[in-house]
Amino acid sequence: MAHVTSPRRVIPRSRGALTGVLIVVLGIWGGLMPYLGAAFDYTYTPDDTWTWTEGRFWLQLLPAIVAVAGGLALLFSRSRVAAMAGGWLAIAAGGWFVVGPLLSPLWDETFLGTPVGDKTTRAVEQIGLFFGLGAAIILFAAFAVGRLSIVGVRDEERAVRYAERAREREAEAAQRTIDERAAADQAAADRSAADTASTDREAAERAATERSQAERDEAARRTPI
Repeated sequence: MAHVTSPRRVIPRSRGALTGVLIVVLGIWGGLMPYLGAAFDYTYTPDDTWTWTEGRFWLQLLPAIVAVAGGLALLFSRSRVAAMAGGWLAIAAGGWFVVGPLLSPLWDETFLGTPVGDKTTRAVEQIGLFFGLGAAIILFAAFAVGRLSIVGVRDEERAVRYAERAREREAEAAQRTIDERAAADQAAADRSAADTASTDREAAERAATERSQAERDEAARRTPI
């Protein structure tokens, strides 16, 4: 029997679509710029394109991957729980973009590298590659989580409509089952009637054959030799 699906479970994909797209774009930016930024003098040392370092992996590429995964969950998931989990993943990724550079000297003074360029350029690099990037991801993800945590009137109405459609589908399926069963019973009855008619016809033909044979035998006995 159909029941009203909890509006806390199912959401329209549009609920986290915009924030999901923005987080995915920011995640791609955060993951690619460490390796492409040197071409525009917008990077940390080493200032060569596609140069792999542990610092770039742990402080930039890894949180970027997590942010993209969280953004995709917000973008495509119809489950409120999965979408909120994606939002919290993105928040964690944004937090790591902000906190990671501050903690990196605890591991190694040169673990991250240093921004290249003059004072203004270095400030812009720090904002665009770490602190501002992380803050933007946190902002959009927190906005998405906040929206997902609210069950509105439209969510309730959507759940009722979903339950009504489910009941209609169940009724149609039940009617199809009844019709198929009735058709099967009718076919069985028709086959039984056909078998009975065939049996009666065969019996009548045998009786007629026997009568004809008896008449021929009687005629043969009456004929003088």
